[in-house]
Amino acid sequence: MDRLTENKVVLVTRKTRLDELVARFNTVSQAKFYVEHLGADFSDYSNEHERYRAAVSDVTARIERIGRLHVLDRAFLPNFIFGNDDTVVVLGQDGLVANTVKYTTTQNVIGVNPDPARWEGVLLPFAISDLDNILPEVFAGRRPIKEVTMAKAELNDGQKLYAVNDLFIGVRSHISARYTISIGEATEQHSSSGLIVSTGLGSTGWFKSLMTGAARVATAASGGKVKMEPHKGFAWDSDYLYYTVREPFPSKTSKATLVFGRITRNRPLKLISQTPEVGVIFSDGIESDFVAFNSGTQATITVAEKRGHLVV
Repeated sequence: MDRLTENKVVLVTRKTRLDELVARFNTVSQAKFYVEHLGADFSDYSNEHERYRAAVSDVTARIERIGRLHVLDRAFLPNFIFGNDDTVVVLGQDGLVANTVKYTTTQNVIGVNPDPARWEGVLLPFAISDLDNILPEVFAGRRPIKEVTMAKAELNDGQKLYAVNDLFIGVRSHISARYTISIGEATEQHSSSGLIVSTGLGSTGWFKSLMTGAARVATAASGGKVKMEPHKGFAWDSDYLYYTVREPFPSKTSKATLVFGRITRNRPLKLISQTPEVGVIFSDGIESDFVAFNSGTQATITVAEKRGHLVV
């Protein structure tokens, strides 16, 4: 097949909910029986699957006419090495775009919405048909690029974990996480449900939920005397992050003063775990991609040295 260029395009795809059910129950018919036996609508699963597979076929054909194609399932992202000049096309949802950007460095990422009727697509600005024009413009350097600030957790054993939306630092279960927290000159002992560190890109997600909850609790608990508006988020390319402590518990041995604040490169957040086991740090909601954060482990949380590059 003749193609316009030899530029390499990596197409990142995901398994559908039906794919995951079949992996669990072996066949479509057994998956259907399981879902319908519980009273759910199996047609929603099959319709989503059919639309997504049709979208993959359409995108594949369009890319192959323009450049060299490599198809990559999201499961292989942590171990995949992108070429410096690769262009990455992500066939949504939003979470797949964020998860992909985490593993890129210099590569431009194009978010494509496979099913606009189903997915809102904040990070999926393009329809499938747009690729015919978008890809040549990206190859020629004529397409606007929006930089995305990332967060980084670096441990004292050398391990690093990056986040595009947010980092979670805490424990795997519902027990309290215990740790020492330091920022600037301030230090204190904590017992809490863990911390969330949010980027600008993540400020409309988990961060927004945390801020909305805090504002509503303050208003209700004060009988309306304290009126707070939730934080409206911040820019994707901001040179800072925010940390939020969930459910801090003040006691004889723990405090609850350092519960919210800004992190910069010159003012990182430092944590020392006092949790004997099940302590974790994971990013962007992917619990399987984590580093252990158990007793004695030190973590420095700061703005990452690399940025994501989203095509707009």
